[in-house]
Amino acid sequence: MNKREQVRAVIREEIDKTPFPLIEEILEKRIDKVVTILGCGGNGRDGIYDEVLSMVEKVLIRIAMRRSNNVKTAAADFLGINRNTLHSKIKKLKIR
Repeated sequence: MNKREQVRAVIREEIDKTPFPLIEEILEKRIDKVVTILGCGGNGRDGIYDEVLSMVEKVLIRIAMRRSNNVKTAAADFLGINRNTLHSKIKKLKIR
């Protein structure tokens, strides 16, 4: 088995272990950068957890709305949440 085949075998093993290891790794790296940027304000930034979750929610809702042609019921189904919950999150997060 050459080096390339060994690498592919390792990747296949990782994919079999968890559903989305590569996606999780990418997300972790990106979120780490976001947290670094948010923490650089010098204010001893409190609430980074809530701020990052809010950002992720906004992005997911925008994606769901685009994919559902702005139909809230379909977007809520896509996200696996209730339509009323989606509506309140849109209002709370001030999403147009």
